[in-house]
Amino acid sequence: LSKRGTGKTMYILDEPTTGLHFADIAKLIELLQELVEQGNTVLVIEHNLDVVKSVDHVIDLGPDGGRKGGEIVVVGTPEQVAKSKRSETSRFLKDMLRPAEMR
Repeated sequence: LSKRGTGKTMYILDEPTTGLHFADIAKLIELLQELVEQGNTVLVIEHNLDVVKSVDHVIDLGPDGGRKGGEIVVVGTPEQVAKSKRSETSRFLKDMLRPAEMR
């Protein structure tokens, strides 16, 4: 990330929030959004729902982990995924997307 950005780079991050404080996760989300706004593509493999709710597009794999996983369960915006009946993620994402006063 030390080179001058071209706006044509694809960044792939595997669970970048691991070990980060909540404040650092918020900064990371801002940085990733800036990269996208500059025309870059950002692919993030992540379980942190603060990150998942802030992305443009979700590909939810499952239905479980290991040999019982690896299938595409649902694809769409965080809001679309939250409405899925097949996705385990949807149960938790639905709560994250509701306004704080409704939780």
